[in-house]
Amino acid sequence: MMINLILGLLAIIVGTLMFHSLPLPSGRDENGRYPFLSIIIPARNEAERISPLLESLQKQKYRLFEVLVVDDHSTDDTVNVAASFGATVLHNESKEAGAGKSSACWHGVQHSKGAWLLFLDADTRFSDPDSLIHLLAQYQRKGARGILSLQPFHTLEKLYENLSAIFNVIVIVGMNVFTIRGKRFEPAGSFGPCILSDREDYFSTGGHKGIQEAIMDDLALGQAYLEKDLPVHCLGGRGVISFRMYPEGLGSLVDGWCKSFALGSKATHPAVMLMTIIWISGSFISTGAFISSILSMDIVMIMLSGLLYLLYALQTMAFARRCGDFKRFIFIFHPILFTFFAGIFIYSLFRVYVLRSVNWKGRKINVK
Repeated sequence: MMINLILGLLAIIVGTLMFHSLPLPSGRDENGRYPFLSIIIPARNEAERISPLLESLQKQKYRLFEVLVVDDHSTDDTVNVAASFGATVLHNESKEAGAGKSSACWHGVQHSKGAWLLFLDADTRFSDPDSLIHLLAQYQRKGARGILSLQPFHTLEKLYENLSAIFNVIVIVGMNVFTIRGKRFEPAGSFGPCILSDREDYFSTGGHKGIQEAIMDDLALGQAYLEKDLPVHCLGGRGVISFRMYPEGLGSLVDGWCKSFALGSKATHPAVMLMTIIWISGSFISTGAFISSILSMDIVMIMLSGLLYLLYALQTMAFARRCGDFKRFIFIFHPILFTFFAGIFIYSLFRVYVLRSVNWKGRKINVK
């Protein structure tokens, strides 16, 4: 039992190295001058989710931008909702219904005017009227080259949404650059919900046209930039941009994470992957040690293993709340969160490598 305690403590230490920090965009540049911006929003059946984003864009202090909503064969009221906010609505010209995000983004770029391009998922929203300025200022400080991508802060409304806690942590950690030695690792790609790029850099990589076959378009786009020796910067979005993931229900949450994980894990550096596996294992090790000590009625071991279990709960809470406003009390049940994550990851492997397809937004996506 003492071995389990030692292994659990080591896993906590590894976790600290694994998710060392999550940098956020720094403040605005009062003297900053930015070029005209094209904001491109691919949308498929987003009538219930796109309004907060478009409303937040209307409130931005920085006004030199256009908003292009690219409708990807929606069957709901997406087009009318977007038009009601004054957005320019384009229709994805692909003959295939629901051709996909990359196709829609490429179509939007063809009709855009901006020297900088900002791709936003329809379920995101800016946090305050200065958010866009903060984003543009950060890109300019980075040299206005390559990609600046932000992972939006995850907001929640319903209890089941807390099941995404571990997924949010692993998505960010899996980008390779947030470990204690992150600067030595190449980014796995870019965060998909918010991507800012210079127009010339975008076209030099082939843009979304070159990655239309990729299911994980965000990782593929980032890799396309890296192959051209263009930088890819990944930051947390807290205080700048947020989103609410999978509000439709538990089924949507399962399908969404299933689509992402088996394929996304391929881009993670082996060292980061090993740290992640050790950290996940630590939750089960600490739980097993606590249960075993209770069954053996060893008071000292109950206290030590209980402390380890509590430390794991606190660390997991600290990590997850960097990513979203997850409820604090759920982390006392961290084995449930890790078990759910492991189950979805295994299901994702089955869908990708056995069935060779995943489901998303009414589409069956074949995996090659």
